[in-house]
Amino acid sequence: MNKLILFSMMITTLFSACSKTSKDESSDRVIGKTPVEVKDGRLSAEVLQLLGQVSGVTVSPDGKTILYGVSYTDIALNKRNRELFTIRIDGTNKKQITHSAKSEGDAQWIKNGERIAFVYDGQIWEMNPDGVARVQISKYEKEIESFKFSPDGKKVLFISQVKAFQPSSETYTDLDKSSGRVIDSLMYKHWDEWVETIPHPFVADFDGTGLSNIIDILEGEPYESPMRPWGGIEQLDWSPDSKTIAYTCRKKTGKAYAQSTNSDIYLYNLETKKTKNITEGMMGYDTNPKFSAEGDYIAFQSMERDGYESDKNRLFVLSLSTGEKRDLTTYFDYNVDDFCWGESYSIYFVANQLGTNQLFQVDALAPLGKDRIIKQTEGDHDYASVACAYPTLVGLRHSMSAPNEVYTVALNAGAQTNISHENDDILKQITMGKVEARWIKTTTKDTMLTWVVYPPDFDPAKKYPAILYCQGGPQNTVSQFWSTRWNLQLMAAHGYIVVAPNRHGVPGFGQAWNEQISGDYGGQNMKDYFSAIDALAKEPYVDADHLGCTGASYGGFSVYWLAGNHNKRFKAFFSHAGIFNLEAQYLETEEMWFADWDLGGPYWDKSNKIAQRSFANSPHLFVTKWDTPIMISHGELDYRILASQGMMAFNAAQLRGIPSRMLIFPNENHWVSQPQNGVLFQREFFRWFDQWLKPAAQ
Repeated sequence: MNKLILFSMMITTLFSACSKTSKDESSDRVIGKTPVEVKDGRLSAEVLQLLGQVSGVTVSPDGKTILYGVSYTDIALNKRNRELFTIRIDGTNKKQITHSAKSEGDAQWIKNGERIAFVYDGQIWEMNPDGVARVQISKYEKEIESFKFSPDGKKVLFISQVKAFQPSSETYTDLDKSSGRVIDSLMYKHWDEWVETIPHPFVADFDGTGLSNIIDILEGEPYESPMRPWGGIEQLDWSPDSKTIAYTCRKKTGKAYAQSTNSDIYLYNLETKKTKNITEGMMGYDTNPKFSAEGDYIAFQSMERDGYESDKNRLFVLSLSTGEKRDLTTYFDYNVDDFCWGESYSIYFVANQLGTNQLFQVDALAPLGKDRIIKQTEGDHDYASVACAYPTLVGLRHSMSAPNEVYTVALNAGAQTNISHENDDILKQITMGKVEARWIKTTTKDTMLTWVVYPPDFDPAKKYPAILYCQGGPQNTVSQFWSTRWNLQLMAAHGYIVVAPNRHGVPGFGQAWNEQISGDYGGQNMKDYFSAIDALAKEPYVDADHLGCTGASYGGFSVYWLAGNHNKRFKAFFSHAGIFNLEAQYLETEEMWFADWDLGGPYWDKSNKIAQRSFANSPHLFVTKWDTPIMISHGELDYRILASQGMMAFNAAQLRGIPSRMLIFPNENHWVSQPQNGVLFQREFFRWFDQWLKPAAQ
């Protein structure tokens, strides 16, 4: 896990979250793909929402057919709906196999490819591969989030919620209408929810038609598995003989949970009901176990240090016969993201290297060495997932100029082929801006990859206003990401040159570069921002008198900090979900390991030089130097960085007479995920920057 997860993973999670069916559906209308006419050939906020959002690729057991989902948006209804598709691996015979009023999620092949199972309205269903003969196979009393059938098809592993504690209305039965929460420890809220329930893994017998003999693997244990907020069914796996379940769990609660990232991989034996910790003594995140096809090895991701959620994400393999663990990425200085077993103990994985997410291969049993990891893809794009149908890989791929599509990669020839073509009809109407990779020298004499996105129909003889994009995380690469909110092509379509630097403190450029930012908020990375925007401001086609700056999360912090230290470089700022007051943030946030590692410790520890340097760089301390218009947006369900941070910043600007505006979303978290809110965000974003960055003559 990176700070807020790699951007592509964030986007996939967002699409999944948006497709979940709420219990207060106001309409049974089926939301599907609708014709879209693009005005003026430019990307717009509305068109951005209407592009199909492709996710969840799985390969049939015979390796011949791909199953995936597409989420469609109805802006007027303010809803998204996810439908399922199948397509042959050669790109032929594409079929939409569902047409439902509610979303189908977590779809997978079962019964040797003869049926497809999926979650619909909180229960497990199955159907034929052509979408007919739908049958509900679970009638569990609670909502099922996700599931995996055992390889022999006789059992089902699924995720559902259990109570985290006894509510006060049950403690005091005469106060059945009481809403008060009695809190005795930390981690009482997480990301965007009050922690009243936690996920547990359940296993049930399956007789071909329904579930029975349901067992909670963590019965009576106050621990979550998978881990919130990001974990899903990928954090659990079946052994090939269907006798063992591997699961990810951080067996801590309260303050210990809030201060530690030490999760482990556990093996649960269905016959003996006994559990074994196979990563005991490994102190960081250990996640996402996957058994080899023969069941003799298990691969998983692992971080070395407790409390550091942006440590190098390594790829380990453990021999189940000897217990030997091997770090397959000892000589690989980059994070391993999604991975899968392939042929003959090969493992294929996604990793960001020098600003793009590519596919790589490693032999799990070969001697370690610098030449053992083989790069399988090249290009200005990001892969977000990988699955193996040897000799072909299948994955989701996107770029700054196109959203996710299903791609195949021929391992022998290296050809990468778009087989889903979900958005071709819309994209062919849009003129995208040129995306250029620049390497800019920093004050440390290193070179920094900076993506520059130019307006469509760019004319070097003209001058354009420019926007500096500040990345969040803080340890998230500015890769070839596609986003429905921070979309650099959308900014370019509104006539801006976009400058997006991979400043110190992002992965993909070696672990030393990634780690530099810890304990140095407001330090070298801010100098890097100045290096990037100053280099572009020298270009004759950049209007150096009309520069803007924007970002979210740590990028929002960066905006606030730059507002007090930019020496009149910028003419307008826009900050979303940013940290304004570091002392308040330290005590407001939920995951204390984040604050302790990144800031160095609590602000009251005067003997801690790293912490004192961090808090001395809090943006609120530089408000007296604010002299530039600033707009602020925030979601009130954001429990990572509370909306009070944005309100403090807005109040400070107002009290100092700085032209300012605030956009608050009562029903959004750290992101802006609802369709109409997304359109509103973009409209206000450009209304603000157009007001201050575009001369009246334009």
